[in-house]
Amino acid sequence: MPISWIPLTRIEQIEEIKERSKSIPQLIFKHSTRCGTSALAKSRLEKKQAPASIEFYYLDLINYRPISNKVAEDFKVYHESPQVLLIKNGECIYEESHIGIRMEDIAEQAA
Repeated sequence: MPISWIPLTRIEQIEEIKERSKSIPQLIFKHSTRCGTSALAKSRLEKKQAPASIEFYYLDLINYRPISNKVAEDFKVYHESPQVLLIKNGECIYEESHIGIRMEDIAEQAA
């Protein structure tokens, strides 16, 4: 199944993600539209089978930097780009960046 990206464009969505993560894992993909590595990571994710058991959020860091800063603060992670954060029960249980981003690892951590 292809990834059905949910655009992360409102700061209020962070609280919604925390709440939804109590019933289904939430993944935030922090993407820089100016970075080749970020484009590569996004492409690699999109070429893999996306687990139906995860909701995928896409955060454009260039246009929504305040949201990115709030994500880093709320989930206590150092900002990187590209970066994925897997949220379960309101907490970041897994984060990875750059070429370390792999759908297989995300699926394993979400299980």
